[in-house]
Amino acid sequence: MAAIAKQREIIDRRALGEALGAVAAAGEQPASDRRPFLPVLKAALAAGNDEIRRRFDAEGNAARSVREQSFLTDQLIRVLYDFVAGTIYPLANPTSGEKLAIVAVGGYGRGELAPYSDIDLLFLLPYKQTPHTEQVVEYLLYVLWDLRLKVGHATRSIDDCLRYAK
Repeated sequence: MAAIAKQREIIDRRALGEALGAVAAAGEQPASDRRPFLPVLKAALAAGNDEIRRRFDAEGNAARSVREQSFLTDQLIRVLYDFVAGTIYPLANPTSGEKLAIVAVGGYGRGELAPYSDIDLLFLLPYKQTPHTEQVVEYLLYVLWDLRLKVGHATRSIDDCLRYAK
C-alpha cells in the first residue's frame, strides 16, 4: 500500500489523544460517560474527512482517497483504544487473557475504505472474553456508533477463529 502523504493534516493522533486526556482531566462527569468526549472525536473525524475531500477535489485520485479514509479510521480507532484502555478502564497489572487485538477486516482490512462505508472489525482475544475486555469493546463500539459510523463486528478468541476457518 502506498504511503499516506502529510498524515497529520488528516489526523494528528497525538493531539487528539491529548485533547481527550484534557477532557477526562476536567472530570466534570464520570469517565465512563462518553458524551464529553464526542465533540472532540467528531471534530477530528470531520476535519479528517474534510481534508480527504479537499485532496480528492484537487487531484481526483480515488484510490488514494480510499487509502486515506482507511488511514483516518485506523488512527481514530487506535487513539480511541489507547484512551479507553489507558484512561477509562485502566488495568494496573493486566493478565495475558486481558490482551486485545483489533483487526480490520473486509474492504477496510484491505485498506480500501470508501466514504460512508461500513467498518468491519474483529476484536481478537487470546482466550475467552474477560469482564475487562468486554467493557473495553463495548465502550469502543458505543463511541463509534455515537460518531455515526456503521460498524460490523465480532469478538472472538484465537481458537474461535481457527474453528471458523476450518
